Amino acid sequence: CGQSWIAAAASFLAVWTVMMAAMMLPSLLPMLWHYRQAAGWAGEMPRVLPTALVAVGYLLVWALLGAAIYPLGAAVVALTVRYPVLAGAVPIATGLVVLTAGALQFTRWKAHHLACCRGRDCREPVQSGRAPSDGPFNALRHGLRLGLHCSQCCAGLTAVLLASGIMDVPAMIAVTAGITLERLAPAGERVARAIGVVMAGAGVIVIARAAVLSCGS
Repeated sequence: CGQSWIAAAASFLAVWTVMMAAMMLPSLLPMLWHYRQAAGWAGEMPRVLPTALVAVGYLLVWALLGAAIYPLGAAVVALTVRYPVLAGAVPIATGLVVLTAGALQFTRWKAHHLACCRGRDCREPVQSGRAPSDGPFNALRHGLRLGLHCSQCCAGLTAVLLASGIMDVPAMIAVTAGITLERLAPAGERVARAIGVVMAGAGVIVIARAAVLSCGS
């Protein structure tokens, strides 16, 4: 209220980018540390700068994702305000989102992107003693590639966060813990499936509760 569309979008993107940086930091820091240790010098550029460019490329992907999400979210809010009947369906829609996100944890698509984040694109190149890139452009491209894999790997968990409210602190903590465990735990794929079971169960509970309340009213 009281803001132009541009100002509101800019505020959302600022909050979104900072929030995502904080949520991804526990799982991103180990990769950046290994990258910095393995990165060489590009001319007179110290190795900390390519590492910073990896982080910039990574966060740029998340910022662009936020820019794509904002119009969709604004449209949903506008429709629920204009058509009250749609507002009544929001709890069931939220449950369906959570249930679908849980099911996504069991797909090959999820397994592929999780493997990329845990393996060759995040850690193996630097653990072998060499950085995957040693120049600024290649470092930025490496960060973009990591961000693309990460954003797709976290699609289900991100959807749960959006459905529950991006400023919901308990949801943020739970999603951050889930992402970190998937990436860093020894049995990451099993952790991902366990998280999927929890999310699917939560989705069923939300749908059932919404249906009971709807019948009671």
